[in-house]
Amino acid sequence: MNDLNGKVAIVTGSSRGIGEAIARRLAIAGAKVIVSARTVEVRDEKLPGTVHSVVEAIRERGGEATAIAANLQKKEDREHLIAETIAIYGAVDVLVNNGAILVPGGTIEFSERYYDRMMEILVKAPFHLAQLSLPGMIERGVGGSILNISSRAAIHPKIDRQHGDGPVYGMAKAAVERFTTGLAAEMYEHNVSVNALSPELVVATPGQMYGRQYTQEMLDAAEPVEVIAEAAHLLTTGDPDVVTGGIRYSQEVIDEAGVVPIDIGMTAPIPN
Repeated sequence: MNDLNGKVAIVTGSSRGIGEAIARRLAIAGAKVIVSARTVEVRDEKLPGTVHSVVEAIRERGGEATAIAANLQKKEDREHLIAETIAIYGAVDVLVNNGAILVPGGTIEFSERYYDRMMEILVKAPFHLAQLSLPGMIERGVGGSILNISSRAAIHPKIDRQHGDGPVYGMAKAAVERFTTGLAAEMYEHNVSVNALSPELVVATPGQMYGRQYTQEMLDAAEPVEVIAEAAHLLTTGDPDVVTGGIRYSQEVIDEAGVVPIDIGMTAPIPN
């Protein structure tokens, strides 16, 4: 249970949803977790949760966590996130790039403003945070782990009338997956694992449901957030000689390991 004991893990976008679940799971495994997101206060009841509420929840279960607010769109916030983590805990051992944004829309009408924002948060931020974290991992000589949360949107779509959330989001996630495999090859000699992880199915988080109309049938078929959290734990604690360079899907990881996701305490209903 304590395979991350003493390790320091940053989870971006962890004020709710998938990020919160991963932060809780890594804390249960013994990690000192940095809970990071923009949200420091609730502004919309449909989007509950803040970095502070997640830290409180982790501490109530006996874990160790610290909140560091960061807007991933801002270079200075990303730099502050890594510098403050090192100032508090002395290192970064695990980096989970989960922070995301999704602005749906087709190519013709898609605004440059939103395109730039999505690329900054979905592509440049994971790259930059890796740049800032890796020197310490390499210097300490004890390895480390980077996990990029991806999406099935990265898979090339069928040419039909179903175009999902549009090509921009899919393009960004595809870029993250290619970065993942390239960085894994580059970091292999340094004992640093790098993987990408996607939910097998839609995960009915507040962010995913915001502004969408989900039927009860869709909610019943959704992937429990505990599944991707458990898969994230497995990938960040696996042997870097073997568990690296993967474009992985949550249930596949769980099935391969033959484990059952543990209770992480996220039982509250999601607002409609």
